[in-house]
Amino acid sequence: MSKHPVSKSKPVKRNEPMRSALIFFLAGCVAEFYLLVIRRFYVNGTAEQLVACDDALPYVMGVGAAVALVGLILGIVWRKEKTRRWIGWSVFAAGVFLGGSAWMIKAFYDSALTLLCVVVPVAMLLTILWNLYDRECAWSLTILGVSLIAMWVCRRGLDNLYLGTYVRIAAVVYLVVLVAAAVLANKADKSGGKLGKYQVLTADADPLPVYLACVLSVIGLVIALFSSAIAYYAMWALAIVVFALAVYYTVKQL
Repeated sequence: MSKHPVSKSKPVKRNEPMRSALIFFLAGCVAEFYLLVIRRFYVNGTAEQLVACDDALPYVMGVGAAVALVGLILGIVWRKEKTRRWIGWSVFAAGVFLGGSAWMIKAFYDSALTLLCVVVPVAMLLTILWNLYDRECAWSLTILGVSLIAMWVCRRGLDNLYLGTYVRIAAVVYLVVLVAAAVLANKADKSGGKLGKYQVLTADADPLPVYLACVLSVIGLVIALFSSAIAYYAMWALAIVVFALAVYYTVKQL
């Protein structure tokens, strides 16, 4: 008999990130399918289908709020049990998405649907990255992905008389967040340092990709605030950076 038997718990721990990534992938596919069904009947459907969907959306908001409340209660009650706590917060997230998306679609119609159809797959990919890739890769790609969405919103919403002011305020707030992210991207200091527990990277992580992501995002967002025409090409440039960074870290993980 071997003196060092293989522990049965190790494969489970090793497969846990892949299992979590698969769960997020399936959840993203279900959410995207749900949005496409709403678009089919609420935007591209007949007048009768549009009216029926419009009448149903307030009920969907109520159901989403109820599901979110149940999930919140379960998450708090099961906060000391890892598996059950995860179920509770998953139910809460599903309720927030269901009710929140219904409210956005009811309030902003096609614009909200288009935004959600973009945000859902991006969020799905980013959650997969957080489960499978290095922390600096997850942070930098998250920053770049959110910045691409922010630039797209600026191009679509700045000229809107109703949304223009809100978009500008949100863009300025996001610029401040980017600066804060760059500051917190310092390597974690084992002795605590000035930032202490607020630092987002470990001591062995490389902060350069996060710095690069923040700088490029700031430049791209400022361009989007002043010129929608140039912002179109800036978005493509940022997308190329995202693709190159994703390929680099994918090869590195192999």
